Order: sequence, then C-alpha cells, then structure tokens
Amino acid sequence: MTKGQDRLKALMARGSEFFGSEVAILAGAMSWVSERHLVSAMSNAGGFGVIACGAMSPELLDAEIAGTKALTERPFGVNLITMHPQLTDLIEVCAKHNVGHVVLAGGLPPGGAIEKIKASGAKVICFAPALALAKKLIRSGVDALVIEGMEAGGHIGPVSTSVLAQEMLPLIADQLPVFVAGGIGRGEAITGYLEMGAAGVQLGTRFVCATESIAHPNFKKAFIRASARDAIASVQIDPRLPVIPVRALKNSSSELFTAKQREVAQLLDEGKVEMMEAQLQIEHYWAGALRRAVIDGDVEHGSLMAGQSVGMVTKEEPLAEIIGTLMDEAAAALERR
Repeated sequence: MTKGQDRLKALMARGSEFFGSEVAILAGAMSWVSERHLVSAMSNAGGFGVIACGAMSPELLDAEIAGTKALTERPFGVNLITMHPQLTDLIEVCAKHNVGHVVLAGGLPPGGAIEKIKASGAKVICFAPALALAKKLIRSGVDALVIEGMEAGGHIGPVSTSVLAQEMLPLIADQLPVFVAGGIGRGEAITGYLEMGAAGVQLGTRFVCATESIAHPNFKKAFIRASARDAIASVQIDPRLPVIPVRALKNSSSELFTAKQREVAQLLDEGKVEMMEAQLQIEHYWAGALRRAVIDGDVEHGSLMAGQSVGMVTKEEPLAEIIGTLMDEAAAALERR
C-alpha cells in the first residue's frame, strides 16, 4: 500500500465504519436508476448503495429490498421521501428487512419518523442544505448528515457545495459523520473534502453510466455527450407554489414542466387542491418524466436529471472500475502532498 492509499484509508475510516463499507462513498439515490442492480453493484464494489424509493408503494419497496438482498450480502440503504403519504408503512418495510441505514430526503422529517426508524435499529441520514437546519437535525437525533450543493442533479438547494462545506464542516463534523455531495466527479475533490473534515462523499451522476445501471442506452448516451453547462436548473414560475428547483440536461421537458406548474398553480387558485396535494402532484410529475427518460429512453420529453459533474462522465464502464479510478485519483492527490 502506498502512503497515499494509507492516508486515504485513514481519512475515510469514520465513513467506512459508519456504513460498514470498504470506501466512504455513498451512492446518491436516483429514482428509477438506483434500483437493485445498481445498488447491489455499488455495495459489491466496496461503496454503499442506496435504493431510491421515490414514489414506490410499500409492496414495491418490499420487493426491491428483497431483490437487492439476493444480489449482495453487503450493507445497503434505502432513501425515503419525507412527503410520501405512506412514509410510516415504508419505514416498517425497511424495519422488516433489517435495513441498516435509512436516508430521509425532501425536507424536514415529520414528527416521530426519526424515532421510528431508530427504534428498528437503523441509522438515520438526513440532508442539511443550511447550517441552521443541520443543527436542528442534530438535536433531533439523526446519525449522519449529507450536505449537498446546487451542482448536484435532481432536487437542489441554492448554495454551492464548496461554500456549504466551508461553512458547515468546521462547525458540525466533530459531532457526527458528514458526507459532502454535489458536483463531485474526480478523486482529487474527494480528498479535498475529506481533509476539510468530511467522513466521506456522495456521488450520483458519476454512476449513471455504469455497466450495471439499467438506464436506457439513450439516457446514457445523453450523459456521455453532455457538458457541465448542459445541466441546468428548472425555473419556478409561481412564488406561491414552493417548487424545489431540479437540475437536469436541457431538452423539451423544461417547457412541459413550466406548463405543469401553471396547471397546478391554477388548481391552487381555484381552491381545488391543498398545498400538500399540489406539491405531491409536482413530485409525481417528476417521477413520470424521469421514468420516460430512464426506462423508456424518451430523452426529448422525459427528464434527464443530472448534476454538473456530467461533463466528467465520458464512457460506460463497470461500477468497480469507476470506484477504482476515483480511489486512485484520491490516493495520488494525497501522495503529491
């Protein structure tokens, strides 16, 4: 083992121990993409795979966890959306399967959710896009945090990864494991965040074109062709509709989403839907648009959610090779120092 590899192992020890994985790289949960094949391949390659539950019913999640267990004996997690109407049932499905780590995404968890997950013996991981929220989540008993910058794909906050890391890591990294996410595509960046106090990192976009990913060949082709500037954030057209911006590759679906927002805003105006229902309609819209692109290969009208690191995705290759490359780059960067 080189000095760089030794140092990298030491820097990643806290995160690796937290997940029970060889390397402290957590896979971002991407709806339709992060299913049993990619998740098991990620865990088998030494990282930590996470099932994207998204809009799945408890029955579908039950089958997905069982399917993943059939493909790997290593630990993996499940990502649940906090506004899912059947969140309690989904938590019970995770408990039934003894899932060791549950990631809660999409806003503050409803009362009792964190306690319920922890009662099953699982560790709870939440997203904290601001320092005040991070402190609140730490007080409520979460076991780890992901701080994700606006360079990420899918739903994003307003602040860049490098700024969040500088602002938050010095103040919270000693309290619990913190994983940095958003725009990470090479090992040198991983090293930088580890040295700033992160326990590890989360990557999503970088794994979409893994050989094991079930994403449609058209979807993968779009990623391989794209540059960083092609991954743009959606625009909010109505301030009353709290639509979280979504970063995706530019195509016709941007106009379709604008039309969908207008439609939902009008329903709100007319009092035909409540705010929660309006937000769920938007979420379901994304789930459908994403499915059209990932599964059906309609890259023109479907949603191509991607982070700005998409420019660093240049070919389809096995997941173990992607992780190997990232680790080599990270170790070499430490060696040079």
